[in-house]
Amino acid sequence: MSNVQERFVRGLRAFGLVVAGLLLAPYRGTADEAADVAAMEARARRAGLRVLAGQHVILVTDRPPRAGDGVDDLPSCFDAAFASWCAHYRIDPETLAGWKACGCLVMDREPFRTAGLLPADRADFANGFCEGRRFWLADQANPAYRRHLFLHEGVHAFTISVRDLDAPQWYREGIAEYLATHRLTAGGDGRMQFVPTPVPAAAEHVEQLGRIESLQALAARGRLPTLPQVFAAPITAHDDITAYAANWAAVTLLARHPAHARVFARLERGPLDLQLDRRLAELPGWDGDRAARDYAAFVSEIDYGWDFERLAIDWSAGRPPAAVEAVAVAAGRGWQNTGLAPSRGSRCTISARGRVRVGEIHAAGGAATVLESSADGISLRWYRGRPVGRLLAAQWVDAAPAAAGRFTVIGEAAEAVCTAVVDGPLFLRINQAPADLADARGTLEVRITTP
Repeated sequence: MSNVQERFVRGLRAFGLVVAGLLLAPYRGTADEAADVAAMEARARRAGLRVLAGQHVILVTDRPPRAGDGVDDLPSCFDAAFASWCAHYRIDPETLAGWKACGCLVMDREPFRTAGLLPADRADFANGFCEGRRFWLADQANPAYRRHLFLHEGVHAFTISVRDLDAPQWYREGIAEYLATHRLTAGGDGRMQFVPTPVPAAAEHVEQLGRIESLQALAARGRLPTLPQVFAAPITAHDDITAYAANWAAVTLLARHPAHARVFARLERGPLDLQLDRRLAELPGWDGDRAARDYAAFVSEIDYGWDFERLAIDWSAGRPPAAVEAVAVAAGRGWQNTGLAPSRGSRCTISARGRVRVGEIHAAGGAATVLESSADGISLRWYRGRPVGRLLAAQWVDAAPAAAGRFTVIGEAAEAVCTAVVDGPLFLRINQAPADLADARGTLEVRITTP
């Protein structure tokens, strides 16, 4: 067992998970699965293909060795990712010590066909596919994306064989994207180490992945799918990056959002079959309407470094505002419900006072200068067309049944007159990127006056 797996098991036992019986039942596997993997390895060696072995994967490729391309590191990366997959499903990795998959990284398909390593009915695959504990992927020019695709297909092999996965498309592809998303960081020994990052902190951590950018593009065109549409998408609707992105976003929301994570974890402890949607709808605590609105809020404003705790929204209906109201707006949060619900067409005036910390500037020598802002924002930094630190007022506007809703800004800055566009709550926030919320400090005091 690897050091990563040993630390995982020790952590589980420290929290009493093994004793409490909260882990899934041990996986025993089948002789046929193991034989398939062993047979593929033997054929590959006879054919003279390159074979790289890890604890949980055999990698077969016709790609010649090239310094710095990262292919030699793929098996060890797979093994490290394997521990995080076990952690997600609350499986003790000791029960899977003998589990092994075989992945084929293909440049030229002919050597694999000749060696009997490529199913005839799947020889024209575009990017990758999986059959049980065997998977195939086309080689990629970008090492980071090659690694992601290798792990994506590896998750399929893991979930199909270990969890008997036969779930709807949104979960099957969404969980593969969720568990494959990662970055590499330098360890104490100078070697690169796998770090799972289901929600990437920065674009450079996931080169060429493009999931967040594709959702941003859909949002800009007003073509984002709703959560019910993602759930209902047919199996054929995953041929482009936007479908993968929408599936990833659905799983990510349900797995990470504080309002849905517990219910989703219970769902994943049960069968992962085609009745998954029905079981989710029947689980105590599941709120489909709230999940649909949370999904729309997530994908309509999605960005790197998304923090579900800080960006969770209180959707309470609110009450009609009095003539004068006072609320505090925290710098380290997303949209904050004021508890006030103006009627459509009514007007109010917002007046904000105070200063908040919105970040730091680091000089070449390492010295940091704290950035503070009033409710008007600072001209030194901008986010999405507005100064960082600027106070924004908005209302949530539900779109037509077949379209996703979104926040509509109705006022901004230290002094503003706002006209309500719907009957519903007034939300306030301080403008800044999601990744910067954890470093923000302070509050603005806002006075809301209604004639």
